[in-house]
Amino acid sequence: INILIVDDHTIVREGIKRIINDVSDMNILDEASSGQEAIELVNKNDYDLILLDISMPKLNGIQTLKLIKKERKNVPVLMLSMHSEDQYAIRSIKAGASGYMTKETVSQELVSAIRKINNGRKYINKEVAELLATDIYHNEDKDPHENLSDREFEILKLIADGKTTSKIANELVISPKTVSTYRRRILEKLNMKNNSDLIHYVIDYKLTD
Repeated sequence: INILIVDDHTIVREGIKRIINDVSDMNILDEASSGQEAIELVNKNDYDLILLDISMPKLNGIQTLKLIKKERKNVPVLMLSMHSEDQYAIRSIKAGASGYMTKETVSQELVSAIRKINNGRKYINKEVAELLATDIYHNEDKDPHENLSDREFEILKLIADGKTTSKIANELVISPKTVSTYRRRILEKLNMKNNSDLIHYVIDYKLTD
């Protein structure tokens, strides 16, 4: 199983490699430290499976996933995240991921998840399965933040982290004006008036770690 690791933290990539190196039928073919680097590698090489971090600067994991799926529709992607399942799991699965795993479970579950996905199945734990069931059967009862786009949701989280417009712009490599436009859309969709309202919303809905 030839694998591409995509994570902007060297220590995380090294930890994953140590796990994979102990498995005889798995091989880390390449590693990327950014979404853009991952896209370039995917365009040049064939991989059996991609391990993709959610939280990366510039192109985040879900944006990178969507671009990968445009180039290589059939390559399975396992999303790795420091965020709890209720924040990004549904968005990842809908974007085409074959599974979603929190980084705290990687050491125990990564190898079995890779085998499952490589055999054409999905890796979905109990928490994600419950979220998917809720999403399917209670579509009319969605929480307001579920109507945000992936980028809007990302910026909502950054605002709640206390980051200024300029810091968000630098982190996402977009203009401050664009950040302000997204912020206005978020306020409108959530029926909020200011950043304080947004912060309280994120806390109330447990969207922060």
